[in-house]
Amino acid sequence: MLSKQTVDYVNGGGVIAYPTSTLPGLACLPNAAALDRLFELKQRSADKPVSLGVLSLDQAEALVRVPQKVRRLEAAFPKGGFTFILDATTPLDPRLGGERVAVRCLAHPTARQLVETFGPITATSANESGETPADTAEEAGAGLGLPSHAVLPGRCPGGMGSTILNVTQNEQGVEVTVMREGIIPTRSVVQWWKNPT
Repeated sequence: MLSKQTVDYVNGGGVIAYPTSTLPGLACLPNAAALDRLFELKQRSADKPVSLGVLSLDQAEALVRVPQKVRRLEAAFPKGGFTFILDATTPLDPRLGGERVAVRCLAHPTARQLVETFGPITATSANESGETPADTAEEAGAGLGLPSHAVLPGRCPGGMGSTILNVTQNEQGVEVTVMREGIIPTRSVVQWWKNPT
């Protein structure tokens, strides 16, 4: 259960550190004021968009177009292992990708609780751009100077982040390109895409 202080903080444009199934994340609401704070905290260039965390691709459909084959791919692998770059239904803030938005179905119970409370949230690593991510949300929050109510405790399994797939659609159908290999190997993605199960 999230404290009232944490809920009010996020609703007021605050940024919080939280555990995910890979590395600690930073969450804020996808509005201009909160994104200003997030990008300032991460010292991230505005031309490097961050992804959005969702409960499911069904929820993501309010924001992006999700081809059926992508749904099947996501269901065939562990939840939280992919980030999909998809066409936005209507353009979002450029810091969320504008017309092409990255979405990740979150698996960690704490991360999912955040989305259940607030709706889609940012899902970007909890570190300054270019720095090595911490193993726990507490370490990440301390490193970024976040107040205690802006840190949801929890250890992350660590290792690699999610595998980022760029999804494109044309007359020939739907194609995926691996933009970053992560916890799900490129080879596994390619094999499944050729022979969906």
